[in-house]
Amino acid sequence: MDTPPDDPDWIALLAARDGGPVAGVLAPMFAPLLAPPVAPDGCRVVGRLAQTLDGRIATVGGSSQWIGGPGDILHTHRLRGLCHAVVVGAGTVRHDDPRLTTRKVPGPNPLRVVIDTERRLTSDYGVFREGPPTLLACAADATGADRHGTAEVLRLPREPGGGIAPAALLRALAARGLTRIFVEGGGVTVSRFLAAGCLDHLHVTVAPVLLGSGIPAFTLPAVPRIADGMRFTWTVHDIAPDILLDIPVGRARPGCRE
Repeated sequence: MDTPPDDPDWIALLAARDGGPVAGVLAPMFAPLLAPPVAPDGCRVVGRLAQTLDGRIATVGGSSQWIGGPGDILHTHRLRGLCHAVVVGAGTVRHDDPRLTTRKVPGPNPLRVVIDTERRLTSDYGVFREGPPTLLACAADATGADRHGTAEVLRLPREPGGGIAPAALLRALAARGLTRIFVEGGGVTVSRFLAAGCLDHLHVTVAPVLLGSGIPAFTLPAVPRIADGMRFTWTVHDIAPDILLDIPVGRARPGCRE
């Protein structure tokens, strides 16, 4: 499923990408993402996952293409087209070798950002060989040159736990004028942004599929009681054959009560 080049609703949304009025049938789904940032880092950040009805994003063996149907794939490409940068973890690159472009819709490609703390990925993956500009975000003490294939290397401080702090990455992107950020996956990366209080929105696609086992969508700190879990309001959108849950997170963090 592709968006026709002359689709008036998508063209209207693209016109709003850089500050125009948001109108048309797609506005209810995307207008919150195009609103001005309110967080101190100056970014508006959306995380996205596609999961089965039983909350899995991949099989036990790591197979994840494709949980979502054509509507989810189109939605993902639209998010890329509306955001300045798309962020994925090293596992997503290793398993899927994604291009992270807007092939399905007219519009600009985002800057591609790959988080690979230890620089274990080789430069043979597509994001490091061709296509739009790419940043490889790694730990400041990771060895290697300042280029990784065609990608620029962005060195960031380590967190006490060993990874790169999502907040540090957002500050670095904002310093480059990249303030609308799409955290596309995988589940561990989206969970780390959520746990750090670095997501404004979650877009979760739920597909009518049952796997019975597999990799869970979210990996978050455990809570002792149901009452301590994160609860949200959401809006449900039909992206047949799936549904999309549009969840305003507002930089909330698991285990934190205001």
